[in-house]
Amino acid sequence: MRRFANLAAAFVLLAAGAAPAADRPSGWLIKPSAVDPSVRGFDDPNVVFGSAKPDAPLVLFLPGTGQNPAWSLPFLNVVAGQGYKVIGLMYDDAPAVANLCPPSPDPDCSAKFRQMRIWGDGERAPVANPKAEAIEPRLVKLLQWLAARQPQAGWDGFLDGEAPRWDRIVVSGLSQGAGMAAFIAKRRLVRRVVLFSSPFDTTSGLRDAPAPWVFEPGVTPPDRWYAEFHSRENSVRQLRNAYAALRIPADHVWAFDNDLPAGWLPARTANPYHLSVVANPAYIDRWRQMYGRADDPPVAE
Repeated sequence: MRRFANLAAAFVLLAAGAAPAADRPSGWLIKPSAVDPSVRGFDDPNVVFGSAKPDAPLVLFLPGTGQNPAWSLPFLNVVAGQGYKVIGLMYDDAPAVANLCPPSPDPDCSAKFRQMRIWGDGERAPVANPKAEAIEPRLVKLLQWLAARQPQAGWDGFLDGEAPRWDRIVVSGLSQGAGMAAFIAKRRLVRRVVLFSSPFDTTSGLRDAPAPWVFEPGVTPPDRWYAEFHSRENSVRQLRNAYAALRIPADHVWAFDNDLPAGWLPARTANPYHLSVVANPAYIDRWRQMYGRADDPPVAE
């Protein structure tokens, strides 16, 4: 515990909203380089929320292009309030796959892109990153770090050696991050999938047709998938087509439709409704529906 106390500079206690003090999840900001000194880029802090229950499942949230996890802090606090442990993970989130791959003649461009960003491997990927900076290695290092410093908190229950226990993890994200979550769930059996306005990966010359990987059979059952889009964002057609290709049940897909929050600064961006889906508190009840309660049993395989 002394060593843990000495690392206070790596932790910043987060306000947890209006919940009673006894019920508030504990939260911290943790820089990736404090966990793994080999990380050189994309070093904005991870957001971590604990749970009073050591065996609570974990939600992994991946932000969108050019964002960081703290941008979605109020949203992540709501998710933690469902009884989950939560990690908002910083990763190499630029450039956007949606900008890089549509002009490419390679129909597998976006799959190779995501493979590199998630696992740090693959051939002829259109981007490169050190393996240590890929999503899965970052997550493993953070879980090991937390387990070493909070041995009674259950963080080691999400590890199987040097790999995550994906079956105990809800994968989710916004925009590019949601595409990463979908790609993981295609290749690993996860507890639940929650997608905010992505994937909308396409191929050259086929603006509204999903990329081939979206159609591929996956190992996570369709009934574990939940998704949304905003009816006024720019990629509605692509998102509808992608969710159909992913075989997400129709009653697991929400069309958000609220106006933008008054005075919201990103309202001046080119696609503000796309970002609002995890920022507008009007959606709190829908967020809770999409994630469910931590003690809800996972859908059978």
